[in-house]
Amino acid sequence: MEEPLDFEQEDHLLSHAPRLPSKRKRAISLDGLLSDFYGGKRKTVEKCSRHFEATNGYDSDEDDKRVAQNETYLRKFVEDCEKQVNEIGYEEEYPIWGRRAFGMQKAFPQLEKPVTANSDFFGHFSGTGFASIFDSNGESVEIFLEGLLTNGWLSHLVATTGSLEDSIASWTFHTMLYSSAEDLHVSACDFWCSILRSENKGDQPLAKLGWIPSYTELKDAISNYGYLCPTFNGTDCEISEDGACEGPPLNICSWIRVLSACCQIRNRYQIFSSTEMQELLEVVIWFYLDRHLLGLALELNGCFHSIVHYFLDAEWEDSCAKVAASIALRVPKDLNCLRIVECITGSDNRTKYLKSQLALHLLIVCFDNKAKSAEEILKLLASVNLKGNSCDFFKLYIYLALTENLLLLYHPFQEKIKVVDLWCQYLRNCSTQITSTDWRSYASKVRNKASYLLQNMALKSSS
Repeated sequence: MEEPLDFEQEDHLLSHAPRLPSKRKRAISLDGLLSDFYGGKRKTVEKCSRHFEATNGYDSDEDDKRVAQNETYLRKFVEDCEKQVNEIGYEEEYPIWGRRAFGMQKAFPQLEKPVTANSDFFGHFSGTGFASIFDSNGESVEIFLEGLLTNGWLSHLVATTGSLEDSIASWTFHTMLYSSAEDLHVSACDFWCSILRSENKGDQPLAKLGWIPSYTELKDAISNYGYLCPTFNGTDCEISEDGACEGPPLNICSWIRVLSACCQIRNRYQIFSSTEMQELLEVVIWFYLDRHLLGLALELNGCFHSIVHYFLDAEWEDSCAKVAASIALRVPKDLNCLRIVECITGSDNRTKYLKSQLALHLLIVCFDNKAKSAEEILKLLASVNLKGNSCDFFKLYIYLALTENLLLLYHPFQEKIKVVDLWCQYLRNCSTQITSTDWRSYASKVRNKASYLLQNMALKSSS
C-alpha cells in the first residue's frame, strides 16, 4: 500500500519529494503529564526521606509506637464523645399501654333446666311429624335443637309461632355464652340479636319473650371467663408475658354483640338499671386496654356507643361523672390513661362529654386533688419549670394530651374564654421555652405537640 502509484512515478516533482516518516510520535495526554509530574514529586520525596533517615538515624519502631499512641487517644476521645451524646439523648424505656382484662377461667356452669321433648315449643309442631324425629331422650332433643340453631331454622320457627319459650330462650343464651363450638355460640348470638331487634310495623317485637337476658347472666358470664376487676391505682391486671394467664374465650365476641343488642331495645324492654349500665360501661372501656381484644375493635365500638345512648338525657351527666371518676382512680398513670381516653371515639356530644370528663378526673388524680377545674389545672401546669433538670417531660406529655381532651367539650361555658387564653399561653411556653436542641427524654415530643396544637387553634380562630 505504501508503493507509489503509476502516475506518481511519472511525475518528476513527486519522485524527488522527501518521503514522510513511517511512524509518528504519539501525542502526550493530560493524564500522562500529571503522571509524570507526580512521579517526579514522589522520587523527590523518597530521595529527601532517605537523606533524612541517613542524617537523623530514623527508627521505624518509634514511629509505629507514636502511631499506636495516637490511635489509642483518638479511640478514647471518640468513646467519650459517644458516651456524652448517649447521656444527653438517653430515652428512658417507658412501658407500653396494655392491661390484662382476663385471667384464669373458671369452670363453666351447666344449664339448670335443660330442654325436654315435652316442651311446649315442640307441641306447636305435633301434627307435622317433628315429634317422630327424636325420642324422649334429652340428649337427642339437644342435638336436634343444635341442628335447628346452626341452620337458622330456629329463628324462623320462633317467628312463626310468635313466642319463645323460656326453656328454649335460656338454652340458646347459655349455648351462646359457654359453648366451646364456634358455630354453635355464633349461631346462638345471631339468633338472640335477631330476636331482640326484630319488630313489626308497629314497633312491636315479632316474638313474645317470657325470659330475657339480665345483668346477672352477663356479669356472671365474664366472671366465669376470668374477668379481672381492676383495683385502685392499677396495682394488678398487669401484662404477663409468661403465658400464665388464659383468656379471653372466643365467646367474648358474642357477649359483646348481645350486650349491644340489649341496649338498643330500651323502648321495649328496660333490661338494665342506670347503675348496672354504669358498671357495664366501665367493663367495656376496660376492654380497650387488653391487647388480646384488638381484633374486636369494631364490635367494641358498636357496643360502647349502644351503652352511651342507652341512658336517658336526665341520667347521662351524673352517670358519666361517676364512670369517669371510677376509671380515673383505677387506671395507671402512664400511657394507659392516654389510651383509655383516645379509644373513646365519636363526634356526638355524649361521647365528647364522656371524653372530657374522663380527662378531667384523670388530671385531678394525677395532681393529687390539688386542682378541681380546668383553670386550676392549667395554673399548675404553668408553674412547672420547663428548663429545670427535674422536669419530667413524660408526665408533661400525658398532661398535655389529657388537657387537650378536657377542653374538647368543657363546662361551664362562662369560664371557657379565660381557660382558652391560659391554654394558649401554656402552649406558647412549651413551644418556645423548650429548644429544638433539648435532648431530654420526651422534650421534643412535648414541644412538637404544643406547637401543633397552637397552630391548630390559630387556624380555627382565623377561619
